[in-house]
Amino acid sequence: MKVLLDTHIFIWWDSEPEKLSPNILGLLQRTDTTRYVSVVSLWEIQIKSQLGKLELSQSLADIYNSQSKNGISFLPVIPAHILNLNSLPLHHKDPFDRMLISQALVEGLTLISVDEKFNLYDVLILS
Repeated sequence: MKVLLDTHIFIWWDSEPEKLSPNILGLLQRTDTTRYVSVVSLWEIQIKSQLGKLELSQSLADIYNSQSKNGISFLPVIPAHILNLNSLPLHHKDPFDRMLISQALVEGLTLISVDEKFNLYDVLILS
């Protein structure tokens, strides 16, 4: 299975795995699961960290380096992801979350999130 982690899921996976449901934790630990994190999530984490809205257990650079070594693939933003935003209804106003939804749709990924607004979109969700 190929999954895209929402920003909070990525943070929990890295620093607080006990916050993940047993099903999600098991899925993420499976060797046949391909785990993606969007560069959009890295951007969101950096912004929130600098604004004091998010406290990290270590620097974002350290998280990125350790997760890269642990098999997380970082998904870049490509024009198709941006252009697909036009087809999404405005159920969710958060630009970071809208891009994650668009990326999941374009790339055929299952999105892992506990954000209930994601359920309003025609995207595969696990929570």
